[in-house]
Amino acid sequence: MKVLIVGGSGFLGTELVRRATAAGWETAATYCSRPGGVAEASWYRLDLRSPGHIDEVLATVAPHAVIDATSGGSDWAVTADGSIRVAMAAMRRDCRLVHVSSDAVFSGSRIRYDETCLPDPVTPYGAAKAAAETAVLLLAPTAAVARTSLIIGNGGSVHERLVHALATGTHDGALFTDDIRCPVHVEDLASALLELAVSDQAGMFHLAGADALSRHELGVFIARRDGLDAARLPAERRAETLVPGALDVRLDSSATQELVRTRLRGAGEFLHVR
Repeated sequence: MKVLIVGGSGFLGTELVRRATAAGWETAATYCSRPGGVAEASWYRLDLRSPGHIDEVLATVAPHAVIDATSGGSDWAVTADGSIRVAMAAMRRDCRLVHVSSDAVFSGSRIRYDETCLPDPVTPYGAAKAAAETAVLLLAPTAAVARTSLIIGNGGSVHERLVHALATGTHDGALFTDDIRCPVHVEDLASALLELAVSDQAGMFHLAGADALSRHELGVFIARRDGLDAARLPAERRAETLVPGALDVRLDSSATQELVRTRLRGAGEFLHVR
């Protein structure tokens, strides 16, 4: 199996590369500024804003499958246009495509969202992700699109680093008590994505954890796991700030969980608080 992981130097991409190489797959990965740390993979610089660049990489690698795990934030040229370029290039070369999307495509107006729910984003990032997943499903009908939620690891995720900074007083800010998501462990997410890469399942999938938690509740769990004083974590209501975005978005992954072997643990389990 030869796989190309687009965005391989990122948090999720690094775990995908690690797992793919450990499984004995011939693994290539892309980066924007510097290669990732997995020496067993072949690394290629890729600028998704450059037309034709992804075609050059695919021609060199000739993968069987492409997993697009890139994240350009609210940069439309990367997150939307770049992902569309990946999908078009993968289809031209008849590659299996797995595209990673986000719960940011939802407004939170209905709280619970299953795989049949249509995007209704309220932020620039959500709009870019929604445009990308919609285009991928149209351009690549055999592709798998996987929406996920807050990704947590073994200390290396953005949220975990923020919790440490807030608990130690090295960063100002607060964790919202009314901003609710379904956190997923990066190892579970990567495992499920690699499953999809070797399958022929197409359409929309949800890969989120079993527990719905506020960002503050999640922060308390992380602090307890890491021996930090959870009482030092500032709490605030997002609804009382000017920070844009959905409040309560809970991905229902039950239908997807029936199709993949990887069990998507809840944060209470993978953070060892239950």
